[in-house]
Amino acid sequence: MKEIKAIIKPATLESVLRALGHIEGLPGITISEVKGFGKTKKTILKDKSLDEIIEHENKAKLEIVVPDELAENAIKVIQENARTGGKGDGKIFLFEVLDVVKIRTGERGRSAI
Repeated sequence: MKEIKAIIKPATLESVLRALGHIEGLPGITISEVKGFGKTKKTILKDKSLDEIIEHENKAKLEIVVPDELAENAIKVIQENARTGGKGDGKIFLFEVLDVVKIRTGERGRSAI
């Protein structure tokens, strides 16, 4: 099993979700509103407060746990639908998932996703 975490622009969220919804067998998606910044930062002035120094942008974070065979397709769909061509389009991270436990039933592994 794999976990996909994607940080994307909120403006692309609807398109990404719609496209992911067409992947047969996709178990589900967790969506969060997050803030952050990347490599490009604005010049820091010494007389600014911490809140003014740390410039950040609103982003959407998707978290998806999928069977191994769905991971590459899901990544491709996210990338194609989140790409605007501008800076700050986001990142996709891929992790190995060792186990999943369904709280309600106690099921474990692939059947728990």
